This record gives sequence, structure tokens and C-alpha cells, in this order.
Amino acid sequence: MLEAPSYHAIAAMAVTIAMFIAFARGRYPEEIISLITIAVIGVGLYFAPLAGTKPTDGLAIAFGGFGHSALITICALMIMGRGLVVTGALEPFARLLESVFRINGQLGLLVALVVAFTMSMFVNDTPVMVLLIPIIVAIAGKGLMASSKILMPVNTAVLLGGMSTTIGTSTNILVVTIAADLGMKAIGVFQFTPIVLIAGLFAIPYLWLVMPRMLRDNSVTPDNARRIFQTRLRVGAGSLLAGAELSAIKSKLPAGITFHDVPAGPLQPEERLHISGTHEALEEAARVLKGELAPTWVIDRIRRISKSAGEDIVAVEMTVTADSRLITRTLADSGIADLYSVAVLGIHRPNRVLGERDTYTEAGDLRVLEGDVLLVMGIDEDLQAFARNDGLLRLEGARELPRRSKAVLAGAIMLGAIATASLGLPWFDGLNYAPIKLPIAISALAGAILMFITGCVQFDRVGRALSAKVIVLIAASLAIGRVIEASGAAEWLGQALSLGLAYLPPALVLSAIMLFVTVLTNFASNATAATIGTPIAYSVATQLGLPPEPLVLAVLFGCNLSFATPIAYQTNLMIMSEGGYEFGDYVRAGVPLVALMVTVLSILLVVWYGL
Repeated sequence: MLEAPSYHAIAAMAVTIAMFIAFARGRYPEEIISLITIAVIGVGLYFAPLAGTKPTDGLAIAFGGFGHSALITICALMIMGRGLVVTGALEPFARLLESVFRINGQLGLLVALVVAFTMSMFVNDTPVMVLLIPIIVAIAGKGLMASSKILMPVNTAVLLGGMSTTIGTSTNILVVTIAADLGMKAIGVFQFTPIVLIAGLFAIPYLWLVMPRMLRDNSVTPDNARRIFQTRLRVGAGSLLAGAELSAIKSKLPAGITFHDVPAGPLQPEERLHISGTHEALEEAARVLKGELAPTWVIDRIRRISKSAGEDIVAVEMTVTADSRLITRTLADSGIADLYSVAVLGIHRPNRVLGERDTYTEAGDLRVLEGDVLLVMGIDEDLQAFARNDGLLRLEGARELPRRSKAVLAGAIMLGAIATASLGLPWFDGLNYAPIKLPIAISALAGAILMFITGCVQFDRVGRALSAKVIVLIAASLAIGRVIEASGAAEWLGQALSLGLAYLPPALVLSAIMLFVTVLTNFASNATAATIGTPIAYSVATQLGLPPEPLVLAVLFGCNLSFATPIAYQTNLMIMSEGGYEFGDYVRAGVPLVALMVTVLSILLVVWYGL
């Protein structure tokens, strides 16, 4: 006979349901709902503590998420991801994937999904997403596809791929270990991989063709993305342009670059070519052609100042006001570089027809006029002095230029953190090789510290890598998971499930277990779902005379179907700010896939094991 749940268990389930409803309705910000949830748990357990605990123990449950290893892991991984972005370490792979997106956006998304699914079969889900997030954001930043249309499908592909092997996620290892302790035969690494691969044939088309249509388009076309800057590209001795004709290298140029008044014949070193394009296109052209958008001595000076001051080099846009001394001057005779140690990379002239001869000097240099927008590079202090003293209005936003000298180092730190967590540190125990695997929290934290020590990430830029909303949401989800387990709510739900399954046929028993674990993992945690679900599945199999393996695999699969809420898994939270997602986006796009996967995986397990 099933006893009634305790008052604490009822309260824990009520708080969970209330939080879900509040998130789904979307009337209040997620961080406000999260803080209220934490406060309700803390106050409630203080005045009505759990049996055998003190009032202060309830505060530890409510606020313990802020010091939990999961939160520290996510923050450390975000910092390492920031290091990869600001150093440009992922640019080669990003350009490769970008080339596929340029051919066709849908083809690029399909390739990204397959790559994500495959990688997560052998590497833990979280490091895979840490590598992919900055690449996807860079692709979205170039207008190839909105990040909201890519991040959630790719994250879901990672979660699906992670459940295809026992080493794909730590949850898989936990389920297999618990089952072995209960007396079940050990499950091999690739024993259930064919089942997941077949299920993937149903999931990938949904992620590719359906899910992106269910997500809002968060792409923004700011004014500065449409600005076309006029500049001079300087041909250096090591440039691809030196001694070559422009027609021979035009295919290597990014889209959106226009050359004006190109001289006939091969180009010579020190030649200055009049070109125009967006900021991103100009920077890419300079990189590909190994040229400079400003005099070399100015660029070298800015880099020396940046290194000695420990400040990042940024590029900002400034509007020329009526009080500026630059009006009617050219960049060559303005003395900007000597006075402020900044470089003007280009000039945008709004609402005027470029090419009017009275705006150019005889040498072909563009004169600065009121209302022009200058693209200026330097460290922040020098840029502020330039704007203040020369009558310029600094526009919103600034773009950090990649510190490419640190790219290899940042990439090595990231790969080292992933390798130590996935493969382990090389270690010889006497004569045997026995690698030591570090917890992802330790390897990620060590990687973040190394990013700081080596200068890949500046201390004063940490805030840009972290999201306050995500931090509070993680803390709330951890508090909910702990109170569900500590109050006995999860155990009571498991007992209720065991009693009800005794009257169902084997196929429905398996589906019910998977659905129960899926719901639990989306509201509590993967570890809680695995810890509660595995013994229940093994016990039910024993009582009904069924083979335990398919029921345990139902638990394993259910634990991985954690994409219906953002609090279900840490990678869901990691993509939340980058994709501009709300709680309802996960529910709307994830629940149909959960239903599809529960159905498909249940059928495959029934057929595979002949139930």
C-alpha cells in the first residue's frame, strides 16, 4: 500500500510545478522567478525544517547552488570559451564550417548537427558545446544564420549523441555502475549504440528541418553592420598582393569588398589600394591578403602599448561632430596617430554620394566631413582621449580585435582541459598505464585559471563571459533538485510508479519507466533521475520476470532526454544567453522531440530485446 507523501514532499512538488508554470508563462524574467524560488525554499525550510535537520540546513539546500561544482564548472567553461573567442583560436575550424554555410545554410546546419552528434559519442557533452558555441556565434555574427536557429538544435544533437555510448556522459556511467552493483551483467561501451543511431535517423531530421522553424529569429542587423567604410589597403612586402595582379586573387577575398581605381599590371609593395567594405569584411581582407589598413608603424605602436598596459585592442566607431578639428582634413595631415596612438581604419559617409571630387584631395585621400563615421582602433584609454579632444561622439558598442598571438596557447589550454576530463592524465602505476581522469569541474577550473595567468582572458573582461541570468537559474535548478530528493518527493514518485507498472504489458512498462525518468531529469537532475530510476527499473524487471537490461537502458535513455527545459542540463543553460532563449522556447521545441524519442526508443528496445 502506497503511503501518502509527506508535507515536505507535497510542498517540493508544488514549488516545482509553480516554477515551471511561471517560467512557461514568461510574464516575469527568469532571474526573478529563480530568486523567488530560492527564497521560498530557504524561508520554508527555515520555519519548517526537514525531519532530523536544523533550520540552517534548509538555507544550505536553498543557497548551496551558488557554490555547487556544477555552477563553478559552467562558469569556468564559459571563461575558457571566452578565451577561444578573443584569441581567435577557433577561426580555422569556424572558417571551414562557415564555407559550408555560405554554400547553403541548411547544408551547413546539417553538417553541424552530424559533427556535434558524432563528437559527443566519445567526448563529454559539456566540452563539446564549449567548443561549438563560439564557432556558431561567429557564424551567426556574419549573418549566415541566426544563432537561435542553430544553438538549440546543435545542443540537442550533442545530448542525443552523448547517450549512444557508456562514456558519452557521466550519467551513462552512473546508470551502468548502479546496475552492475545491483547484480546486472556489465553493459559494453558500444552495446546500445546501434539503437541510438537508428533513433538518430528520426531525431536529426527534426533538428534540421522542424526545430529551427519553432524558434524565434534573434538575428539583429544593427546600423553599423550596414556601414561601408572607405580605406586604403597597404601592400606589404609579404602580402599576397605584392607582385600579383588583383584578378588572380579576387577569389580569396571575402564577400562585400570593393576595389576602386585599381592600377593596371602587377601590384608593388608599399602601394595603397582604395577599397571599401564592412568592418568585418575589411578585417578579413587584411588578414587574407596580409596587408594593413593603417600605416605599419602605427599598428606596431598600438600593439606595444596594448602589451605593456595589459589592455585589449578594440575597434570602435565615432561620429564626427560640428566641433571637430578634423573637418576638411585628411587622415594623413590630421596627426591622429602621433597625438593619440590610435589608427583610423576607415571612413563611412552616410547619406552622401561617395566619389564627389570636392571631397577628395589631389592625391585621392578622402577629406573628413561632419557626420562621417570613423572606424578607429586602439586601447580604450587612448580612444577616449581621441574622442574627447577632437570632438567625436563614440557610438555604442566596441569590437575586441582577436589576440592571435595567444590563439595556439588558448587552444592548447582548452584541449588540455577536455583531454584530462575525457581521456585522463597519463600515469604509470608501476608497469601498467593507468590514466587518471579528472572531474570536469577540476579540469575546467584549472583551464580557466591558466587562461587568466597566460593573458588569454583579461580579469576585467570576465563579466562579458558570464551571464547573471544563467548563474541564478542554475542555482535555482540545483535547489529544486536537492529539495525534491531531500524531501522524499522523488522516492515517493518512484514507489507510485512501481505499483502502477505491475499491471501493464512489458512494452508499456518500458515506455512508462523511460517517460518517468525523462520528466524527472527535466525538473530535478540527471544524477537524481539515474539514482532513483535504475533501482526501480531493476526491481520491476525482477518482479515481472523481464530481462533487466532493456529497462535499465530505458532509464539511461530517459536521463539523456534532457532538452525540454533549460534547467535540465548544464549545456542548456550555457546556450541560453547566446541564443537569446526563454524558458518557453525549450518547452515548445523540446517537448515534441522528447515525445518522439520516447516513442522511437521504446519501440526499438521492445523489438531489439523481443519483449
